[in-house]
Amino acid sequence: MKRALLIILLGVGGATSTYAQSDKLSVTGDVQSDILIPQNDDAIGAERGEAFQTNTYAGVQLTSRYADAGLRLAYLQHPLPGYEKDFKGWGLPYFFAKGKLKQAELTAGTFYEQFGSGFILRTYEERSLGIDNSLLGGRLMVKPVKGLTLKVLSGVQRRYWKWNKALISGADAEWNIDELIPSWQMNGTSVLIGGSWVNRYEDNDAEVFADATHKVNFPKFVNAWDVRVNVNHGAWNILAEYAGKTDDPSYANGYIFRKGSAVMLSCSYAANGLSVLVQAKRSENMSFKSTGDPAKAIGTSSYINHLPSFTQDHTYALAALYPYATQLADGEWAYQATLSYNFKRHTPLGGKYGMSVTLNGSYVRGIQRDFVDGNTYNTLTGSTVLAGTDGYSSSFFGWGDQTFYHDVNIQLSRKLSKNFKLFLMYMNQRYNQTIVEGHGGVIHSNIIVADAKYQFSPKVTLRGELQYLNTPDDQGDWLYGLLELSLAPHWMVTVSDMYNVGVTGVHYYQGLVTFNIGAHRLQAGYGRTRAGFNCSGGVCRYVPATKGFSLSYNYNF
Repeated sequence: MKRALLIILLGVGGATSTYAQSDKLSVTGDVQSDILIPQNDDAIGAERGEAFQTNTYAGVQLTSRYADAGLRLAYLQHPLPGYEKDFKGWGLPYFFAKGKLKQAELTAGTFYEQFGSGFILRTYEERSLGIDNSLLGGRLMVKPVKGLTLKVLSGVQRRYWKWNKALISGADAEWNIDELIPSWQMNGTSVLIGGSWVNRYEDNDAEVFADATHKVNFPKFVNAWDVRVNVNHGAWNILAEYAGKTDDPSYANGYIFRKGSAVMLSCSYAANGLSVLVQAKRSENMSFKSTGDPAKAIGTSSYINHLPSFTQDHTYALAALYPYATQLADGEWAYQATLSYNFKRHTPLGGKYGMSVTLNGSYVRGIQRDFVDGNTYNTLTGSTVLAGTDGYSSSFFGWGDQTFYHDVNIQLSRKLSKNFKLFLMYMNQRYNQTIVEGHGGVIHSNIIVADAKYQFSPKVTLRGELQYLNTPDDQGDWLYGLLELSLAPHWMVTVSDMYNVGVTGVHYYQGLVTFNIGAHRLQAGYGRTRAGFNCSGGVCRYVPATKGFSLSYNYNF
């Protein structure tokens, strides 16, 4: 099968190349290889496993006026820690051919797609999270009139090295109304309205639970829809979106037959150095997967949709120690607000070089749920007490009795001299570890970050970080320090240490050397990595503790 796919794609690429000789053929590609030579370390719980571990990817795309084609090879025969169970293997998981004619495009093979904000459909690749949920099938996109884009698609979804049997079909329409109204364009107004529909068809037999007392007749068809409007006028932007889903009993929701929904409102303003963002989202029972098989429904695989978390994705190590993951099945009310202001240069607060201040807050709480017959349901234990019923009733504006997450932080960035720049952040966080991870209770923490950068010359820059996390919960306090020396344009040397002051007294030290030349990037390192969750946009993957030598190579052409 793998050899056949390779022959097919090489044939498509050759045909494209021959056809495009007179139409400017563009060839692009990339190589990424991450290698670990692991070591045992009882102090952090790291296990050696295989002596050599790597996740390696190589892709190529051919683009011309009338046709595109591409493929990607993935080699995970000896995968990095955390990828062992399901990702082990190698092959061509991504391959496509696309034809283009005037205002139409037809794609065959594997492809990624997102409708609206992704509430009912988002397929994408994120290697750090172990996500590649592409569709294998076909997609047609046409632009019949000015400002209107129509899409139809159908296919099966990737799950690691196989494809789920459910057929995913959908249609999407987006219309930029302002393109038909010149007066709106002249005064800086744009209006986009959109609508989407997604269907999952799976002929699934009734499931027998472990206690042999419940059976569920799964619906063969599950439908989801989405409507949205996005208005821009001058400095203002407003986005409103609503999605709904028919009954979809699954492992995630305890096999209940309640319908799902998600609604979002986002408003922003940016002008004269001031930017404001306010967002609110309510979701319930919106876990939407391309399989009803409980054995395949656990983890981040097989998701058809995606709901953003409405919490800030922190990049500093201790600020990201307890990241939040969107609770798709249980439902949540999520709020976020950000206020930023750039004080101009040569003002009392801006000083000689100016200053930027940002205040951000996030708050996530469960929705009110009144369970059938007074029963309770815990998604963490997979209880089936409510199986076959509507599960619960819920008031739209009702809050549940638990806070899932909150985070308030203030950030200050200021250039103190021509060569010296300082960034400071304070954050107060409340993280419900029981809700997100299934254990641990609620963790309250206060975090301080200082990041300073000094440029000695146009080619030599030194950056340092100092972070402190204070909490009476979990493993207690943490300290983190980092020094990064940049020798432009080729070299960078980084040393860091994350130290648990509170309980274990363990140091997670790392040393990295990075070399860049042209389109090549090579990084070598040695050290420890703490067990924990790697998150982005509300999606998380557990990463086990590791220790050893690492090597990373990236090339783009």
